[in-house]
Amino acid sequence: MSSLARLAGEVAEGGQGRSQEVPRSACSFGPRAAGGLSLGRLLQLLIMSARNPGTELDLGSISRVQVNQPAVIRHAEQIQSRRTVKKDWQAAWLLRAVTCIDLTTLSGDDTPSNVHRLCYKAKHPIREDLLRAMNMHDKGITTAAVCVYPARVTDAVKALKAAGCNIPVASVAAGFPAAQTSLKTRLEEIRIAVEDGAREIDIVINRTLVLTGQWEGLYEEIRQFRQACGDAHLKTILGTGELGSLTNVYKASMVAMMAGSDFIKTSTGKEAVNATLPVGIVMMRAIRDFYWKTGNKVGFKPAGGIRSAKDALTWLILMKEELGDEWLKPDLFRLGASTLLSDIERQIYHHVTGSYAAYHDLPMA
Repeated sequence: MSSLARLAGEVAEGGQGRSQEVPRSACSFGPRAAGGLSLGRLLQLLIMSARNPGTELDLGSISRVQVNQPAVIRHAEQIQSRRTVKKDWQAAWLLRAVTCIDLTTLSGDDTPSNVHRLCYKAKHPIREDLLRAMNMHDKGITTAAVCVYPARVTDAVKALKAAGCNIPVASVAAGFPAAQTSLKTRLEEIRIAVEDGAREIDIVINRTLVLTGQWEGLYEEIRQFRQACGDAHLKTILGTGELGSLTNVYKASMVAMMAGSDFIKTSTGKEAVNATLPVGIVMMRAIRDFYWKTGNKVGFKPAGGIRSAKDALTWLILMKEELGDEWLKPDLFRLGASTLLSDIERQIYHHVTGSYAAYHDLPMA
C-alpha cells in the first residue's frame, strides 16, 4: 500500500504503467508549507489566479457550428463500455476524484449546523484510519470547495475558518436554478455572495437566450456577471438538459468562454436531465477549441446525477482523454456532487478492509 501515494500522483500523468511524476493536485498529495497549507493548495491558489480574460464575441464562428450528434453518442457509449481501473489504481483515481469535488448542499432546509457539518466533511473527506492504512494520511487530501446557497455563504466561511483550512466557498447565484429573475437582482445576488466571502460563483444562464439564438444578449449578461464577481472565479452553468440540442450546448459553451467564464458547468442538478457523457464530450471539445484559438484554459464541471464512484471514474477518464493531464486537477476540473463522496468513501473502505461498510462505519458520509 505504500506505493499508493505514487500512484495517486500518476493517475494524472498517464495511467497504469507510468511512473513519471506530475504536479501535485489541489489539496494535495504533497508536503505541508508554513502556516498549515499544503504546497499543493498554495500551487492551486497561484494557478487559479490566472483567469480567463475572455475575448470579443465571434458570431461568425458560432453560426457555422453543427455537432454530429450520432457520432458523439457513439463515442459516449464506447467510453461507458470500457473496463475501469482496479485495486490500487482505482483507489488512487478515487482519491484524485475526492480532491476535485465541490461538496454541495443546495436544499431548502439548509441550516448553519448542516453547513458546518458539510465543511467538516470537506476538510476530512475520508476517514483518518483509512488514509493512514494507505499511507495517505499526511497528504492534505480535502475536497476542492464547498458549494452552498448565497444565504449560507457566511456560515460556510466561518466554519472553514474555525477549522483552520483554506478550502474556498462557492456560491450558486444569478437566479439559481431557473435564472428567471431580473438582471439587476441576479447581479446584486452575486455581489452579496462575494462580499460575504464566496471565492467562486456558480451562475446560471438564462436558457431563453440560447433557445432563441440571442447570443449577443447571452454574452453581455455573462460579461456583467464576471464583472460583478470581482476577484471571485466565475463558473457558468449552462443547464444543458434544457438547451434543446448538442449544437446549442457547444455554442453556449463558446459564448460563455468568450465572455470570460473561468469554468463551464453542465447543470444545476435541478433539471430533469443533468450531466451526461454526450454533453460532457461536446463541452470538453469546446474547451479544447477555445484553448487552441486563444491559449486560455477554461475549467469543466459536470454536476447533477453523479452519485457513484464509478461515475466519478468515468468522468475522470473522459477528461483525461479529451483534454489531457493538465485538466485532471481542481483548478481545471470539478465534480459537482452532494452524495458522491459517500460512495467513494465506501469504496475506499472496501479497498482497505476487504468488506463493505455498514451505515454506522461511516457516519459522516
